[in-house]
Formats: sequence, structure tokens, C-alpha cells
Amino acid sequence: MTVAAPDPREVREASLDELSRLGLPLPPAQFPLVWEPGDQIDLRPTGEIEARIAVLHLILARCFGLPPQAAMSWLLGSHLVDMVTPPEWQFVMGGKGDHRSFVLHHDALFALAWVLGLSKQLDPTLAVDERLVERLPHIAQGETFPHWRSRILTAPQHPADAAALLDLHYCLDWAYLETERGGRRAPGLVDANAIGQRRWALEWAVILRGPYHDEPPGWEEVDLST
Repeated sequence: MTVAAPDPREVREASLDELSRLGLPLPPAQFPLVWEPGDQIDLRPTGEIEARIAVLHLILARCFGLPPQAAMSWLLGSHLVDMVTPPEWQFVMGGKGDHRSFVLHHDALFALAWVLGLSKQLDPTLAVDERLVERLPHIAQGETFPHWRSRILTAPQHPADAAALLDLHYCLDWAYLETERGGRRAPGLVDANAIGQRRWALEWAVILRGPYHDEPPGWEEVDLST
């Protein structure tokens, strides 16, 4: 559902108000807007987001002991092999890569679950909802991706709401890193890594269209450098 993007300055003002409420530093005045007036926004197709959730969930299962043969069998049975990125494939099949970075993906998965309405909140002060695991594929019990999709009831967020949360996490990412660099404690129960992962997921899930936007990036192409 492509819609007109909300006023980016009004959204940014709300984001900065939230940073102030949390006692976080505010980004500089020249901090870029995520989109421009007149842009359009949308969410990626629900099936694509569901597939990304399932792949991330499988990767986390590998992090916590699922054998590679079982992972491959599940991917084949779920018809998701093509949705696994090359770095993910190397980790799933050979255990290659930064194990810790893959574990951190549980916060990216949490953000995508919020986008699809599988989680009710994405509060920067709260850790991942422990009840979320019941709403994810039961890989150990052999529940395939198609069976999981038939079990859950997704209710995707309105694109404007998802975009507003993306802007907030864009600002939060800067503020949490700045807080950690200054040796101060962040509010709540999550750190800069978790905020960065949530931003990664939102940057991927929210599609921005306008004269200054490229085509939507692949999962590994999301740019978190600014």
C-alpha cells in the first residue's frame, strides 16, 4: 500500500521529543532526514518479510545448536534456500562468520515481527518479547514455512507508522552510540547493538520512493553508516 510520506520534519520533531524523554543526547542540527517532503512510502510484501523472519529464526537456531544438516533440510522443505544471503549460507552450512553478529539478529527479527503485527510494541527501553518465540516457526518440531504462514495472523503496520519508527531508530542509533562513546549508561534494557539491529530491519522493511532514493536494498546492502 504505497502512501504519501508524512511530513519528515514533524516526524523528526516527534523522534527528538522521544530522545529527550529518554534522557538521550540529540543529534546535530544538520542530521539528515530519512525522507523528503513529497516522497512516498510502502512496506515490502508481507510474504517477503515473513520469509526474512523465518530465515533469521533459522540462523538463530543454528547459533544455539541446530545441526547444519537439519537446517538444510528445513530450508529445502520450506522452499527458502533462495532467501538465504551468501554470508548467512556460509554460517548455516559451515559455521563461518561472526557468531556473535548472527546472535544479535534476534533484535532485527523482533523489529520485523512488529512490522507484521506479531509483536505489539517495539519499545527502545525493552528487550525482545519472550512470548514472540511462540509466534515463530517451530523448527525443532518440523514446522515448515508454509505451515507457519497458515498458522499466524499477520496485521502489517501502516507504512506511515513504520516510517515514523524508522526515523526514531535512525535517531536512536546515533544517540545510543554517542551515549556509549561517552561512557554513559543507555536507558532501559537494550544497548546500541540492539538498536542498530532494529534499525537495520526497519531500513530494509520500509520502502522509500522519491528522487533521492535508490531501489530498495537487499538485506546485506542496508547502509547503517550514517
